[in-house]
Amino acid sequence: MSFEKLGLNDTLLATLNALNFTAATPVQKQAIPLILQGKDVLAAAQTGTGKTAAFALPMLHTLSNRQALPNRPLALILVPTRELATQVASNIEQLDNGTVRCAILIGGVPREPQTEALKKGVEVLIATPGRLLDLYLQSAVSFEQTDYLVLDEADRMLDLGFSPEITRIFDALPSKRQTLLFSATFSDAIRELARQRLNTPAEISVSPANSAARTVKHWLYSTDKKRKAELLTELIQTERWRQTLVFTKTKKGADALGRTLHEAGINCAVIHSDRNQQARDKALNSFQSGRVWVLIATDVASRGLDIEHLQQVVNFDLPVQAEDYIHRIGRTGRAGKQGQAISLVSADEFPQLQAIEQLLGKNIERREVAGYEADHRLPLFSKSTAAKKPDVRQQPPRHGKKQANTPTNKQTSGKKAQGKDNRQGKKTQPAEKTLQGKTTKRPRPSFSKR
Repeated sequence: MSFEKLGLNDTLLATLNALNFTAATPVQKQAIPLILQGKDVLAAAQTGTGKTAAFALPMLHTLSNRQALPNRPLALILVPTRELATQVASNIEQLDNGTVRCAILIGGVPREPQTEALKKGVEVLIATPGRLLDLYLQSAVSFEQTDYLVLDEADRMLDLGFSPEITRIFDALPSKRQTLLFSATFSDAIRELARQRLNTPAEISVSPANSAARTVKHWLYSTDKKRKAELLTELIQTERWRQTLVFTKTKKGADALGRTLHEAGINCAVIHSDRNQQARDKALNSFQSGRVWVLIATDVASRGLDIEHLQQVVNFDLPVQAEDYIHRIGRTGRAGKQGQAISLVSADEFPQLQAIEQLLGKNIERREVAGYEADHRLPLFSKSTAAKKPDVRQQPPRHGKKQANTPTNKQTSGKKAQGKDNRQGKKTQPAEKTLQGKTTKRPRPSFSKR
């Protein structure tokens, strides 16, 4: 469906045409008319579906002829992370073309520039809950004129523990307003929040709950936990991976992996909540510009990052919550482009893997790199065993000392099996096997030449 049929004004249509946005995505097609009618909306849409434009376009349409008073925004967009706030603001400014004023309130940066922007008046305010509530309690912002409230990635805000702040913000807002709640999932907590705070909302779901984009190909490498960093280094160097986003479970693990990759000569950067905003922005900008090949992040970056041409996402550690796997890999395969989701999985992570496969409704392809095989094989997911919690200790290890495979047909067994070819100065690559024992050539993703 074209945007012309959705009832947007000519200024917005001209901007969309200049950006070569001609056809609305499914979430835009459903949400925009409902929002223009003034209805509350509860929407489930996976990342990369165009949901920011789905709520921003009708909002900009309505606010185009209005002007906010100092410290009194007309529209409030709540987001869970600083990165998402920056991304949403960038998208709105691109769509708006200068007709409304927009400001960001986030933690980790000085308050003074933010309070100065509020004093000048902003029509659209994008904020994380903590900083917004902080400035509200200091009377730096008032909601007297706020007609629109958007909760973007609402499920993530609840996961991060922002429920008390969200409750206080709701209580401070005018009762007569339009509320738009966008979430990747319709969890029980989201349903309850919508029941309490939304006014008979229209419900939108543009994809199956917790589904992964079809443009993303999934596979995993089975290996031992202590060899993950070594294997990742091997894969990055051998496969010449560029624009790779790597997720770790902890901040300490992210820092340790960053040191390992740096020592191996791999350009990398690390972002997590202990890094100040300036350091996080610098790391992200370096990654987006191509100066850094690998960005290592905790789940602070699993949403809100819109990185053009991101070729693969690597789960160095599987997430504790299966739904976070969907959010992580949603950074690649966006806007119809192909992407790759690769996980490094050790035997102790099998319960998390099983939960992810149950969520996806299918097995993730198992692969091995010769020389990095795990002592315990990962069982396949099956519906008959889905309810059981496996005990990986019952899986007998393979007997005998591991031997590196002899290189054949230009394949080798990795760093531990660098043989005659290496001594002759030829570059070798690790052989890759499926868990059925067949040796296969690892498929190479297509990379742009730099």
